[in-house]
Amino acid sequence: MARSHTTYRTAAALILLGIMAVGFTSLGNWQLDRAAQRIAIKASIQAGRDSTALMLSPATPAQDLLPWRAATAHGVWQHQLTVLLENRNFQGRPGFWVATPLIIDAAANTAVLVLRGWLPRPMRPGETMARIPAPAGEQTVHGELLERVPRLFELWSWSDNDETQLPGKLPDPARPVPQLQNLDLTAYGKASGLTLLPAVLAQAADSPNAQADIAAGTQLVQEWPEPSLDSDKNHGYALQWFGFAAIAAGAWLVIAWRALRRKIKSSTL
Repeated sequence: MARSHTTYRTAAALILLGIMAVGFTSLGNWQLDRAAQRIAIKASIQAGRDSTALMLSPATPAQDLLPWRAATAHGVWQHQLTVLLENRNFQGRPGFWVATPLIIDAAANTAVLVLRGWLPRPMRPGETMARIPAPAGEQTVHGELLERVPRLFELWSWSDNDETQLPGKLPDPARPVPQLQNLDLTAYGKASGLTLLPAVLAQAADSPNAQADIAAGTQLVQEWPEPSLDSDKNHGYALQWFGFAAIAAGAWLVIAWRALRRKIKSSTL
């Protein structure tokens, strides 16, 4: 019975160590994949910022709308279509991103969605939100292109809470300035009736329009977060996981070798 008990324990240990070795190796490979993604993002940012500045128009080819490329748009704001993106913090303060379309061709009803800046959320009793600047007439906006509006994870994305959803048609009299967690360009184009360029323009702090907002008494903060590019950290984590996998594999070999020796020894007795 003791021998059978030992055999079961050995088999259980080998199975467990085998699972650990495979699991740790998978985690190491996952960290290498994450490092490769960050390296690719870094190369994409560099390629975009090394490209010549672009003047946006309805005829701008989609392949020219490189993420992180400097771009300029000239047109008229559609303030009635402004939306606020929730839970966008700046230096630890909760707030919103203000997103407004800029009509760049009125005849074709073509626009580019502009992330105009960050606005603080009222936190104290009786505190009201700062007025969103609404300059009229033609505006010139400088900034960098983004592939889409950066997304946040929505815990309530499967719920029926209409307060977090984009209205079916904009403007919505019930919600003059909708507050959303995330904004999809295709859905926004359908709701607004605009033909949108397949990119987003993140307004720069030195944009002429940003300076006009400051002069009007409300400063939107144009400091946009960038993705984490520290691939060295992922390589370090990968090395740790592969080290754990090597330890588990070494322990598996030791236990297997001892079990084999016991079997050979018992068979010769």
